Amino acid sequence: MRASWLVLVLVLVLVLVLVLVLVLEETVMGSMLTINQVSRRSGVAASALRYYEQRGLIVSERAGSGHRRYQRAVLRRVAFIVFAQRVGLSLDEIRAELDKLPTDHVPKGDDWARLSESWTQRIDERIAEMERLKRGLTECISCGCLSLETCALTNPADRASRTGPGPRYWVGSRG
Repeated sequence: MRASWLVLVLVLVLVLVLVLVLVLEETVMGSMLTINQVSRRSGVAASALRYYEQRGLIVSERAGSGHRRYQRAVLRRVAFIVFAQRVGLSLDEIRAELDKLPTDHVPKGDDWARLSESWTQRIDERIAEMERLKRGLTECISCGCLSLETCALTNPADRASRTGPGPRYWVGSRG
């Protein structure tokens, strides 16, 4: 009789341990996001997230099934990556910026602000470039010929070709 009680107690302890392990795993992994959840929340394709991970821009953990799981803080990193790309930073530049973030805690607003401070000049340059593009487009449309090669008003004798290839006026080079 005593042996059966001992077996029953051992079985109950084993069941409790298994339940605790499952609850703990669900708690830890439940706070994690799947790649599809990150994709939906960030608006970035899952293939791009895998690429970002391959390039070292974001990090995932693997569940027991081998599926990627991301900490919720990855959403900020992905938003930062998207914004930085729109500003004109390359992925290598973005990684260099992300490498400046602290590794001992989840980056906070102050950490992100320090990164973005150095971008003011780059954003101003992009704005100036867009304004040049706008002016160039307006000049070309108002001319009516839509050809800088033959336009006698903005490019007499194809003067722009002497300054280099491509749309010289749009990149800020006037002949």
